Amino acid sequence: MISLWLAIPALALLAIPFITLISVTPWRGFHLAYGDWHSVSISLGLSAVAVPIIVVMGIPLALWMARSESRWRAWVEAAVMIPLLTPPLAMGILLVSVYGPYGSLGEGLSRLGVSLTNNAGAFVLAQIYGALPYFVMSARAAFEGVPADVEEAGKTLGASRWNILTQLTLPIASRGLATGLAIAWVRVIGEFGIVMVFCYFPQGIPVKLFINLQNDGVDSVYSLLWILLISTLPFPLWCFSRMGKHAKGNILSPSE
Repeated sequence: MISLWLAIPALALLAIPFITLISVTPWRGFHLAYGDWHSVSISLGLSAVAVPIIVVMGIPLALWMARSESRWRAWVEAAVMIPLLTPPLAMGILLVSVYGPYGSLGEGLSRLGVSLTNNAGAFVLAQIYGALPYFVMSARAAFEGVPADVEEAGKTLGASRWNILTQLTLPIASRGLATGLAIAWVRVIGEFGIVMVFCYFPQGIPVKLFINLQNDGVDSVYSLLWILLISTLPFPLWCFSRMGKHAKGNILSPSE
């Protein structure tokens, strides 16, 4: 009971902004500004492209990091952590320096007719840089939680590496992977700093919120802000609720 009372200040601090949002939203005049629906379609559509790429690229890397005893592991971990820890604004500048029209790779790509400046490809690339490290670190923790003796048992029974991965490792790690996916989804939808610098166009929800805020003030952004929250929060909240039920089930079932 004492711990609950001690937790109230933190809970109140976290809840105040959302309670305020409910009270200040102009519900009678609730509408989206010009171009807001387009930003919603951009964010949701391109995020649906970025997230599968993040999963396909991230799972092999996370699995290697969880299982490898190579001397290169520490360097690989640093290579993942540095983008994660780099401020988004700085990462956006770095991407411009690499993939921009005058960047080290950008010039070569432009000769091949490929442009990664202010287009859908640049937007997806920015989302990947913003979310991939988070997914990899979460997925690595999930794979580290898979008992090694389970996989060894699969090898003893003659299962192929692919069968061990798909029928043992991934199912056991699935809840942790879902958590990583939830975090990646939030990062992809809400990425602002990298996108703002690297690909101002097409404008997703975060950039459009910033533009509306600058042009028309804070009262003009509440409707789109609700759309952002509705688009972003349900999936990760569902994932975290499933994690909580799984943990409770393990506690209540000693035989497991």
